[in-house]
Amino acid sequence: MKKKLPGLSRFVVLLLFLLGTLLPFYWMFVTSLKSRLEIYGAKLTFWPKDLTWDNYATTFQASSFPKYFANSFIVSISSGLLVLAVSILGGYALARYRFRGKGVIMLLFLATQMVPVMVMLVPLFIVFGKFELLDTLTALIITYTALNIPFCLITISGFFQRVPVALEEAAMIDGCGRLATVVRIILPIMLPGIVATFVFAFTAAWNDLFFGVMFTTSEAVKTVPVGLNSFVQKFDINWGEMSAGGVLSLIPVAILFAFIQRFIVAGLSQGAVKG
Repeated sequence: MKKKLPGLSRFVVLLLFLLGTLLPFYWMFVTSLKSRLEIYGAKLTFWPKDLTWDNYATTFQASSFPKYFANSFIVSISSGLLVLAVSILGGYALARYRFRGKGVIMLLFLATQMVPVMVMLVPLFIVFGKFELLDTLTALIITYTALNIPFCLITISGFFQRVPVALEEAAMIDGCGRLATVVRIILPIMLPGIVATFVFAFTAAWNDLFFGVMFTTSEAVKTVPVGLNSFVQKFDINWGEMSAGGVLSLIPVAILFAFIQRFIVAGLSQGAVKG
């Protein structure tokens, strides 16, 4: 009986943690299905008395939310692919080559993660203003790419280091060049790490509100977080529509993480041996 108590206590703690994590998402979903009268009613309800989809209809029909979605997809996918391309090239160089100053470069990349993003706002705003990039999706793509490259590059470098060098040497002996070896042999083995890195860059761009608010003003270039923020008005907050938009904004990220799970399960070292 005493042996079962520690296991039971861990289960209870994990269950409470899970409930605490899921509660905000549940409440957002429930609120999106309530009428405005019930949301602002004096009595708290944990499930809608009269379930309605009006908030979702209003979010799509009476606002520019579909445009926000399209903008977020363009910005997140573009910055994610750019981050991935630069990280693969830079990560391979850091993992496979020895050169003077390599440790300093790694340290600088790590140091950038300790700099508050607010410090970069004024310089970026001035630069984008001079190049007439303010209130454009290009400004957001450049910003998110620059912010996510250091962490993703170091991450990809770690994945490269886990792939045995003997695989490259064997491919080169068989006549493959270095580029062909990386593309045909190494990258397929590193697919779990590549997908995980892309999802990280995509999610970071998808969820950002700070730079979206600072660099965009017109409805045509706003992203989903900025669009959700617009539901907060001067004297009122449209909780129903905001909750509906929040639920819809979670769908792409949820699909991505569901897709990535099968890649994370496969170990990189095991994949190298099988290759």
